[in-house]
Amino acid sequence: MKKYGEVYRISVSAEKGSKKNNIDKAALRENFGIECDAHAGSPRQVSLLQFEAFDVIREKLQEIKPGDFAENITTRGFDFSSASIGDHLYIGDNAHLVITHIGKECHNGCEIKRQVGDCIMPRLGIFASIIEGGMIQVGDKIRWENDHD
Repeated sequence: MKKYGEVYRISVSAEKGSKKNNIDKAALRENFGIECDAHAGSPRQVSLLQFEAFDVIREKLQEIKPGDFAENITTRGFDFSSASIGDHLYIGDNAHLVITHIGKECHNGCEIKRQVGDCIMPRLGIFASIIEGGMIQVGDKIRWENDHD
């Protein structure tokens, strides 16, 4: 089944553990990650989170914004709850990613969890490796393909 959405925000940070900054465009490098991001080269090359999931937290923490969960790509138009490892994402003209992890452990109760009692990244965060690199930018279309829907 094919599903479509878009890149809502792109976020990077120079050091692990530091706050991510939103940028308009980024270079995805094959088998590496987003250039200029501290998590590039790790097993979780790129992280994605659906913007719609922010509503759960926004009720208690109104100033929450894309990048605050340390995600690289905030999407709009997807519900990743049915995502599976091995699903493919195609962003813009040439970027091709494959989902490698779903969710992650929250670091001893991250700042967001301490403030509002919940963190969505462990349940809804998606991690992917880059099969084919390319430039991506805010507003790019994303095509998500899986065989299980």
